[in-house]
Amino acid sequence: MSQPDRANRLLGLLPPHAQSRAAAFAEAGGLVTEVHNPRVLVGLLPSAARGFLLQRGKQGVPTLMQASHQAHFDWSYSSDQQEMRELYRRAKQNQWDAEVALDWSVDVDPLNPERPILPYEFFAFERFAKYGPPLPRGSREELTLRADLATWMLSQFLHGEQGALLASAQVTESVQWMDGKFYGATQVMDEARHVEVFHRYLSTKLGKLYDVNDNLFVIIDALMVDSRWDMKFLGMQIMIEGLALGAFGLLYRMTEEPLLKNLLRYVIQDEARHVHYGVIALREHYRTALSERELRERQDWAFEVALLMRNRFMAHEIYEEHYAHLMSRAEWNQSVQESPGMSEFRHTMFERLVPNLAYIGLLDERMKQHYSDAGLLRYAGGKDASQLTGEQMLSELEARGRGDLAAAAE
Repeated sequence: MSQPDRANRLLGLLPPHAQSRAAAFAEAGGLVTEVHNPRVLVGLLPSAARGFLLQRGKQGVPTLMQASHQAHFDWSYSSDQQEMRELYRRAKQNQWDAEVALDWSVDVDPLNPERPILPYEFFAFERFAKYGPPLPRGSREELTLRADLATWMLSQFLHGEQGALLASAQVTESVQWMDGKFYGATQVMDEARHVEVFHRYLSTKLGKLYDVNDNLFVIIDALMVDSRWDMKFLGMQIMIEGLALGAFGLLYRMTEEPLLKNLLRYVIQDEARHVHYGVIALREHYRTALSERELRERQDWAFEVALLMRNRFMAHEIYEEHYAHLMSRAEWNQSVQESPGMSEFRHTMFERLVPNLAYIGLLDERMKQHYSDAGLLRYAGGKDASQLTGEQMLSELEARGRGDLAAAAE
């Protein structure tokens, strides 16, 4: 028997609560082996302890994070960032009221096979038959599991948007350009609206909310307590918002639920501006204000966090609810990694993320080798956020449709 199999067998002998705690320690330990850069690892360890071991995101009470940053006042009120000023103008014109823009009277039945939130092909649950009772396509059990997976995804969107709300408020204080502060204020409003709409959809249409995923908590915690404004920007605007934009786009393509599709249409247009703002600000800052050592630190951090986001969002909350008594955590992870929807999600995420990292100067020849070794360099030639508006993104999503996911499930 292999060592992982032996560990899984011993884990299965523990009571459910003890299994969950042991799994949390294993997740924290896994971070040590997955992050290869010592400086990045040291920076993430306190957040990992708060997320995995102390379970700060799953205690049912507000989480307190000690934020520390400088507020940058510009008493001259100079306007010298024309691209940011143009984004501010567009953001003002494109504000929307969720009470008016969205038809909340739409009846949402998450078990309706005629208008599914996620298509069957997203997870292809027949792969799970060997671990328990079969889940025939369209059965109540299969539809329930599909609805719970969609609810888990939307719950993580909600938690990520709260992180973006607080981070954008911090960055508005600390960014050095007045035009950046003007635009940042519109993003704070956008993020508040996103929290509003995702929470309303989850609470009134799906009737369920999952806890924040531990891995997402770790990254949010690390960004919130970092005193450097550009690291908050890099982590939230480029990494987490880039991940969210990929996920929003994938769900927009796949869902047949009209209220959610319309909600995502509005959110995607906001998020495209947010990432555009991030790449403008960071490109300027990384060109002029950082030493070579500081720039290398950002390059290494972005690469390590990109791999963590690829490898660690495994929907363990769904596993613990539905499959912990039927299969090991390692078997679940493999099944999730191989599912058509998650494979497409990773493709969409890096399709958005890697060109932005190149645009802001975090993909030099040294880093290209790292991304190539990880199989991610192929995304470097795509459009960055300065070349792609929300409207263009929606047009591309409409043109792409659902066909590639259905083919991957066959």
